Amino acid sequence: MAKSANQKLKLLYLLRFLMQNSDEEHPVSTAQIIEELAKNNISAERKSIYDDIESLRLFGFDIIQLKGKNGGYYIGERDFELPELKLLVDSVQSSKFITQDKTYKLIKKIEGLASVYDGQLLQRQVFVTNRVKSMNESIYYAVDVISDAITQNRKIRYQYFEYTVTKERRFRHDGAFYEVSPFALIWDDENYYLLAWDSAAEKMKHYRVDKMYKVSMTDNEREGNEEFENVDMSSYTKTVFGMFGGKEQKVKLRFSNHLVGAVLDRFGRDSIIIKDGDEHFTVTVSVVVSQHFLAWVFGFGADAEILSPEEVRTEMKKQAASVSEKYNRGVES
Repeated sequence: MAKSANQKLKLLYLLRFLMQNSDEEHPVSTAQIIEELAKNNISAERKSIYDDIESLRLFGFDIIQLKGKNGGYYIGERDFELPELKLLVDSVQSSKFITQDKTYKLIKKIEGLASVYDGQLLQRQVFVTNRVKSMNESIYYAVDVISDAITQNRKIRYQYFEYTVTKERRFRHDGAFYEVSPFALIWDDENYYLLAWDSAAEKMKHYRVDKMYKVSMTDNEREGNEEFENVDMSSYTKTVFGMFGGKEQKVKLRFSNHLVGAVLDRFGRDSIIIKDGDEHFTVTVSVVVSQHFLAWVFGFGADAEILSPEEVRTEMKKQAASVSEKYNRGVES
Protein backbone atom coordinates (compact mmCIF):
# COMPACT_ATOMS: atom_id res chain seq x y z
CA MET A 1 0.00 0.00 0.00
CA ALA A 2 1.37 3.37 -0.98
CA LYS A 3 2.44 5.61 1.90
CA SER A 4 0.78 9.00 2.35
CA ALA A 5 2.74 12.23 2.08
CA ASN A 6 2.33 12.63 5.86
CA GLN A 7 4.06 9.32 6.63
CA LYS A 8 7.46 11.02 6.79
CA LEU A 9 6.04 13.34 9.47
CA LYS A 10 4.98 10.47 11.70
CA LEU A 11 7.45 11.20 14.52
CA LEU A 12 6.45 14.87 14.60
CA TYR A 13 2.74 14.11 14.79
CA LEU A 14 3.42 11.53 17.50
CA LEU A 15 5.47 13.99 19.54
CA ARG A 16 2.88 16.74 19.21
CA PHE A 17 0.12 14.40 20.36
CA LEU A 18 2.11 13.35 23.42
CA MET A 19 3.06 16.96 24.29
CA GLN A 20 -0.50 18.22 24.01
CA ASN A 21 -2.53 15.32 25.35
CA SER A 22 -0.50 13.48 27.95
CA ASP A 23 0.75 14.05 31.47
CA GLU A 24 1.21 11.91 34.58
CA GLU A 25 -2.51 11.89 35.29
CA HIS A 26 -3.49 11.33 31.65
CA PRO A 27 -1.31 8.75 29.86
CA VAL A 28 -2.30 7.90 26.28
CA SER A 29 -2.55 4.33 25.07
CA THR A 30 -0.99 2.83 21.96
CA ALA A 31 -4.50 2.49 20.50
CA GLN A 32 -5.13 6.23 21.05
CA ILE A 33 -1.86 7.08 19.35
CA ILE A 34 -2.66 4.89 16.33
CA GLU A 35 -6.12 6.47 16.11
CA GLU A 36 -4.67 9.99 16.25
CA LEU A 37 -2.11 9.23 13.54
CA ALA A 38 -4.85 7.79 11.35
CA LYS A 39 -6.71 11.12 11.56
CA ASN A 40 -3.67 12.63 9.82
CA ASN A 41 -3.61 9.89 7.17
CA ILE A 42 -0.64 8.13 8.76
CA SER A 43 -0.67 4.34 9.09
CA ALA A 44 0.96 2.74 12.14
CA GLU A 45 1.22 -0.59 13.91
CA ARG A 46 1.90 -1.26 17.58
CA LYS A 47 5.47 -2.40 16.92
CA SER A 48 6.27 0.77 14.96
CA ILE A 49 4.86 2.94 17.79
CA TYR A 50 7.19 1.26 20.29
CA ASP A 51 10.13 1.90 17.96
CA ASP A 52 9.11 5.54 17.39
CA ILE A 53 8.78 6.25 21.10
CA GLU A 54 12.20 4.73 21.70
CA SER A 55 13.63 7.01 18.98
CA LEU A 56 12.13 10.05 20.73
CA ARG A 57 13.63 8.88 24.04
CA LEU A 58 17.05 8.51 22.46
CA PHE A 59 16.74 12.04 21.12
CA GLY A 60 16.18 13.29 24.68
CA PHE A 61 12.43 13.45 25.31
CA ASP A 62 11.33 12.13 28.71
CA ILE A 63 8.58 9.71 27.67
CA ILE A 64 7.40 7.48 30.49
CA GLN A 65 5.41 4.27 30.12
CA LEU A 66 2.80 3.22 32.66
CA LYS A 67 1.93 -0.47 32.50
CA GLY A 68 -1.33 -2.08 33.48
CA LYS A 69 -4.99 -1.83 32.50
CA ASN A 70 -5.03 1.99 32.43
CA GLY A 71 -1.44 2.36 31.33
CA GLY A 72 0.06 4.23 28.44
CA TYR A 73 2.66 6.85 27.64
CA TYR A 74 3.10 10.42 28.86
CA ILE A 75 5.63 13.23 28.73
CA GLY A 76 7.47 13.36 32.05
CA GLU A 77 9.86 16.25 32.50
CA ARG A 78 9.07 19.28 30.31
CA ASP A 79 10.98 22.48 29.62
CA PHE A 80 8.56 24.24 31.99
CA GLU A 81 6.84 22.64 34.97
CA LEU A 82 3.31 23.72 35.93
CA PRO A 83 4.42 25.96 38.87
CA GLU A 84 6.86 27.74 36.53
CA LEU A 85 4.11 28.32 33.96
CA LYS A 86 1.87 29.70 36.71
CA LEU A 87 4.61 32.19 37.57
CA LEU A 88 4.80 33.29 33.93
CA VAL A 89 1.01 33.69 33.76
CA ASP A 90 1.02 35.75 36.96
CA SER A 91 3.80 37.97 35.59
CA VAL A 92 1.91 38.63 32.36
CA GLN A 93 -1.32 39.34 34.26
CA SER A 94 0.27 41.79 36.67
CA SER A 95 2.23 43.73 34.04
CA LYS A 96 0.63 47.10 33.40
CA PHE A 97 2.60 47.64 30.20
CA ILE A 98 0.98 44.62 28.51
CA THR A 99 -2.42 45.45 27.04
CA GLN A 100 -5.45 43.34 27.92
CA ASP A 101 -5.72 41.91 24.41
CA LYS A 102 -2.03 40.94 24.34
CA THR A 103 -2.31 39.51 27.84
CA TYR A 104 -4.90 36.97 26.67
CA LYS A 105 -2.77 36.06 23.63
CA LEU A 106 0.42 35.58 25.66
CA ILE A 107 -1.33 33.47 28.28
CA LYS A 108 -2.77 31.31 25.49
CA LYS A 109 0.78 30.74 24.20
CA ILE A 110 2.00 29.88 27.70
CA GLU A 111 -0.82 27.34 27.98
CA GLY A 112 0.55 25.70 24.82
CA LEU A 113 3.73 24.80 26.75
CA ALA A 114 1.69 22.44 28.94
CA SER A 115 -0.67 19.56 28.27
CA VAL A 116 -4.29 20.48 27.55
CA TYR A 117 -5.15 19.35 31.07
CA ASP A 118 -2.57 21.55 32.81
CA GLY A 119 -3.50 24.31 30.37
CA GLN A 120 -7.04 24.21 31.74
CA LEU A 121 -5.62 24.62 35.26
CA LEU A 122 -3.70 27.68 34.10
CA GLN A 123 -6.81 29.14 32.51
CA ARG A 124 -8.60 28.94 35.85
CA GLN A 125 -5.91 31.25 37.24
CA VAL A 126 -6.65 33.99 34.70
CA PHE A 127 -8.29 37.13 36.10
CA VAL A 128 -7.49 39.88 33.61
CA THR A 129 -10.76 41.79 33.23
CA ASN A 130 -10.79 45.24 34.89
CA ARG A 131 -7.08 45.18 35.69
CA VAL A 132 -5.15 48.37 34.96
CA LYS A 133 -3.47 47.80 31.58
CA SER A 134 -1.56 49.86 29.03
CA MET A 135 -3.48 51.40 26.15
CA ASN A 136 -0.44 51.38 23.85
CA GLU A 137 -0.39 48.31 21.56
CA SER A 138 2.87 49.38 19.89
CA ILE A 139 5.00 48.61 22.95
CA TYR A 140 6.01 45.19 21.55
CA TYR A 141 7.35 46.76 18.37
CA ALA A 142 9.17 49.37 20.46
CA VAL A 143 10.84 46.72 22.64
CA ASP A 144 11.97 44.85 19.52
CA VAL A 145 13.52 47.96 17.97
CA ILE A 146 15.21 48.96 21.23
CA SER A 147 16.69 45.47 21.67
CA ASP A 148 18.04 45.50 18.11
CA ALA A 149 19.56 48.96 18.63
CA ILE A 150 21.32 47.83 21.82
CA THR A 151 22.69 44.75 20.03
CA GLN A 152 23.84 46.79 17.02
CA ASN A 153 25.23 49.70 19.10
CA ARG A 154 22.90 52.27 17.48
CA LYS A 155 20.88 55.23 18.72
CA ILE A 156 17.10 55.34 18.53
CA ARG A 157 14.66 58.15 17.86
CA TYR A 158 11.04 58.47 18.95
CA GLN A 159 8.32 60.78 20.13
CA TYR A 160 7.32 60.83 23.79
CA PHE A 161 3.81 61.45 25.04
CA GLU A 162 1.57 61.61 28.07
CA TYR A 163 -2.19 61.24 28.37
CA THR A 164 -4.57 64.14 28.86
CA VAL A 165 -7.71 64.02 31.03
CA THR A 166 -9.64 63.16 27.87
CA LYS A 167 -7.36 60.07 27.44
CA GLU A 168 -5.73 61.53 24.33
CA ARG A 169 -2.01 61.58 23.61
CA ARG A 170 -0.18 64.86 24.11
CA PHE A 171 3.36 64.79 22.72
CA ARG A 172 6.14 66.44 24.65
CA HIS A 173 8.37 69.05 23.03
CA ASP A 174 5.56 69.80 20.56
CA GLY A 175 6.01 66.40 18.96
CA ALA A 176 9.75 66.76 18.33
CA PHE A 177 11.71 63.51 18.14
CA TYR A 178 14.05 62.45 20.92
CA GLU A 179 17.35 60.78 19.97
CA VAL A 180 19.12 58.79 22.67
CA SER A 181 21.56 55.92 23.12
CA PRO A 182 19.70 52.90 24.57
CA PHE A 183 21.48 50.65 27.05
CA ALA A 184 18.99 48.63 29.08
CA LEU A 185 15.33 47.74 29.49
CA ILE A 186 14.14 47.68 33.10
CA TRP A 187 10.95 46.24 34.54
CA ASP A 188 10.08 48.21 37.68
CA ASP A 189 6.84 48.78 39.58
CA GLU A 190 4.90 46.83 36.90
CA ASN A 191 6.13 49.11 34.11
CA TYR A 192 8.81 48.81 31.40
CA TYR A 193 11.49 51.50 31.25
CA LEU A 194 14.33 52.31 28.89
CA LEU A 195 17.64 53.40 30.42
CA ALA A 196 19.43 55.59 27.86
CA TRP A 197 22.18 58.19 27.54
CA ASP A 198 20.94 61.65 26.59
CA SER A 199 23.88 63.35 24.85
CA ALA A 200 22.31 66.81 25.03
CA ALA A 201 21.77 66.61 28.79
CA GLU A 202 24.98 64.58 29.26
CA LYS A 203 23.39 62.10 31.65
CA MET A 204 21.53 58.81 31.91
CA LYS A 205 17.76 59.09 31.75
CA HIS A 206 14.86 56.64 31.86
CA TYR A 207 11.68 56.64 29.79
CA ARG A 208 8.44 54.66 30.02
CA VAL A 209 8.45 52.38 26.96
CA ASP A 210 4.65 52.40 26.71
CA LYS A 211 4.80 56.20 26.25
CA MET A 212 7.27 56.03 23.37
CA TYR A 213 5.85 56.41 19.85
CA LYS A 214 7.26 55.80 16.36
CA VAL A 215 10.44 54.20 17.71
CA SER A 216 13.11 53.64 15.06
CA MET A 217 16.80 52.81 14.96
CA THR A 218 19.21 55.34 13.47
CA ASP A 219 22.58 54.88 11.76
CA ASN A 220 24.35 56.82 14.53
CA GLU A 221 26.51 54.90 16.99
CA ARG A 222 25.65 55.03 20.67
CA GLU A 223 27.33 57.40 23.08
CA GLY A 224 27.66 57.18 26.86
CA ASN A 225 29.29 53.74 27.05
CA GLU A 226 31.65 54.77 29.85
CA GLU A 227 28.81 56.29 31.86
CA PHE A 228 26.72 53.15 31.51
CA GLU A 229 29.62 50.99 32.74
CA ASN A 230 29.47 52.96 36.01
CA VAL A 231 25.78 52.09 36.54
CA ASP A 232 25.23 49.25 39.01
CA MET A 233 22.14 47.67 37.47
CA SER A 234 21.64 45.31 40.43
CA SER A 235 20.95 48.26 42.75
CA TYR A 236 19.61 50.79 40.24
CA THR A 237 15.90 50.24 40.94
CA LYS A 238 16.54 50.28 44.69
CA THR A 239 17.99 53.75 44.36
CA VAL A 240 15.63 55.27 41.79
CA PHE A 241 12.09 55.27 43.15
CA GLY A 242 9.49 54.68 40.46
CA MET A 243 11.99 55.88 37.84
CA PHE A 244 11.43 59.52 38.84
CA GLY A 245 14.38 61.87 38.46
CA GLY A 246 16.17 63.72 41.26
CA LYS A 247 19.49 63.99 43.07
CA GLU A 248 20.98 60.84 44.58
CA GLN A 249 21.73 61.28 48.28
CA LYS A 250 22.54 59.30 51.40
CA VAL A 251 19.38 59.39 53.50
CA LYS A 252 19.00 58.15 57.07
CA LEU A 253 15.54 56.91 58.01
CA ARG A 254 13.89 55.70 61.21
CA PHE A 255 11.11 53.09 61.14
CA SER A 256 8.91 51.19 63.55
CA ASN A 257 10.12 47.60 63.89
CA HIS A 258 7.13 46.09 62.08
CA LEU A 259 8.26 47.80 58.85
CA VAL A 260 11.58 45.96 58.58
CA GLY A 261 10.10 43.67 55.90
CA ALA A 262 9.02 46.63 53.76
CA VAL A 263 12.50 48.18 54.07
CA LEU A 264 14.28 44.96 53.11
CA ASP A 265 11.90 44.48 50.17
CA ARG A 266 12.74 47.96 48.92
CA PHE A 267 16.49 48.17 49.60
CA GLY A 268 17.58 44.54 49.77
CA ARG A 269 18.62 42.13 52.51
CA ASP A 270 22.14 43.55 52.58
CA SER A 271 20.82 46.82 54.07
CA ILE A 272 22.40 47.61 57.43
CA ILE A 273 19.64 47.70 60.05
CA ILE A 274 20.57 49.41 63.34
CA LYS A 275 18.38 48.98 66.41
CA ASP A 276 17.11 52.28 67.84
CA GLY A 277 15.48 51.56 71.18
CA ASP A 278 12.98 48.75 71.65
CA GLU A 279 10.43 49.85 69.05
CA HIS A 280 12.44 51.33 66.17
CA PHE A 281 15.40 50.85 63.87
CA THR A 282 17.38 53.10 61.54
CA VAL A 283 18.81 52.51 58.08
CA THR A 284 21.00 54.67 55.83
CA VAL A 285 20.49 54.23 52.09
CA SER A 286 21.43 55.88 48.81
CA VAL A 287 18.29 57.05 47.01
CA VAL A 288 17.27 59.47 44.31
CA VAL A 289 15.22 61.97 46.31
CA SER A 290 12.07 62.52 44.29
CA GLN A 291 8.37 63.07 44.87
CA HIS A 292 7.91 59.32 44.55
CA PHE A 293 10.44 58.61 47.31
CA LEU A 294 8.83 61.15 49.65
CA ALA A 295 5.41 59.65 48.90
CA TRP A 296 6.77 56.17 49.75
CA VAL A 297 7.98 57.38 53.15
CA PHE A 298 4.79 59.41 53.67
CA GLY A 299 2.72 56.27 53.08
CA PHE A 300 3.97 54.80 56.37
CA GLY A 301 2.60 57.74 58.34
CA ALA A 302 4.05 58.27 61.82
CA ASP A 303 5.86 54.90 61.63
CA ALA A 304 8.57 56.35 59.36
CA GLU A 305 10.75 59.44 59.65
CA ILE A 306 13.54 61.00 57.59
CA LEU A 307 16.36 61.87 60.01
CA SER A 308 18.92 63.35 57.64
CA PRO A 309 20.05 65.24 55.65
CA GLU A 310 18.19 68.32 56.83
CA GLU A 311 17.30 69.45 53.30
CA VAL A 312 15.40 66.20 52.69
CA ARG A 313 13.61 66.57 56.05
CA THR A 314 12.66 70.09 55.03
CA GLU A 315 11.30 68.87 51.70
CA MET A 316 9.19 66.26 53.49
CA LYS A 317 7.85 68.96 55.84
CA LYS A 318 6.84 71.04 52.81
CA GLN A 319 5.05 68.07 51.27
CA ALA A 320 3.22 67.31 54.52
CA ALA A 321 2.24 70.96 54.95
CA SER A 322 0.98 71.15 51.38
CA VAL A 323 -1.22 68.08 51.85
CA SER A 324 -2.49 69.36 55.20
CA GLU A 325 -3.33 72.75 53.70
CA LYS A 326 -5.30 71.17 50.88
CA TYR A 327 -7.47 69.17 53.30
CA ASN A 328 -7.86 72.10 55.71
CA ARG A 329 -9.29 74.25 52.89
CA GLY A 330 -12.22 71.89 52.48
CA VAL A 331 -13.77 70.83 49.20
CA GLU A 332 -13.79 73.51 46.51
CA SER A 333 -17.08 73.96 44.66
